[in-house]
Amino acid sequence: MFLGTHSPRLDDKGRLILPAKFRDKLAGGLVVTRGQERSLSVFPMAAFEAKVAELSAGAGSSKAARDYLRVLLAGASDEVPDKQGRITLPPPLRAYAGLDRDLAVIGAGDHLEVWDARTWEDYLAAQEEVFSETSEGVVGSP
Repeated sequence: MFLGTHSPRLDDKGRLILPAKFRDKLAGGLVVTRGQERSLSVFPMAAFEAKVAELSAGAGSSKAARDYLRVLLAGASDEVPDKQGRITLPPPLRAYAGLDRDLAVIGAGDHLEVWDARTWEDYLAAQEEVFSETSEGVVGSP
C-alpha cells in the first residue's frame, strides 16, 4: 500500500526520483497516466493491468466506462525506473498536471499521485473542512 506525502523535485530532464520507500514496489515497471484533479497517477504495472481489465469488463455496455478507459490509456506511459529510482514524466503529462519543479507525491492506496506542490497545498487546504465533516458521517469520530 502506498501511504504518505513526499516532496521531490523534477530535474532539468523532467525526471522524478521516486521516494525510496516506494522503489521496490515499482522496480519491475509502472504506468504513469492522467489522474483526477489535474494530478498524475502512478501504478505498479500489475495494478494498472488489473484496473484496465476491470474497466474493460464494463466498457462494452457503458459509454462512460469506454470514455474513461480511452482517456486513461491515451495518456498512459509505461516506465521502468533507472538504478537511481528515476522515471521520466513525459512532457504532455507534465503539462496536463502543471508540473514544473516542486512536486508532492502522495500515497493513494494502490497507486501514487503526483501533484504540483502548490496545487496540492491549495487542494489540501480546500478539502480540510470537507474532510472533517465527512469523517463523522463515514468513519465516525477518531
